[in-house]
Amino acid sequence: MPWNFDSDKPIFIQLVERLESDIVSGKYAPGDKLPTVRDLAVEAAVNPNTMQKAYGELERLGLVYTQRTNGRFVTEDAGLIEKTRKELAKKTAQEFLSRMKEIGISREEAVKLLGGKA
Repeated sequence: MPWNFDSDKPIFIQLVERLESDIVSGKYAPGDKLPTVRDLAVEAAVNPNTMQKAYGELERLGLVYTQRTNGRFVTEDAGLIEKTRKELAKKTAQEFLSRMKEIGISREEAVKLLGGKA
């Protein structure tokens, strides 16, 4: 089934974000072999060149590495994965609070809506 993409952001960036999320959530564990560019491109219903670009960005970030002739693998650097997880969580929280502010809800109200204490 094709992945859902937002028309406001380049697809390759959305692919990177999705794969980062899959890595930090444990869907792809440290050391796991990733699907081939072609297989994942078919799954996501995107051009293989776009998926290749996303994999290249993940390599640049250090989350993925290539073993010649064996494919791509998730980094075994648990510290980097945890750092990325925290960065994604912070970004998500900031986007949430920004959206709440847009609709007139204060930070304190937003935290209460989540069941927390402001």
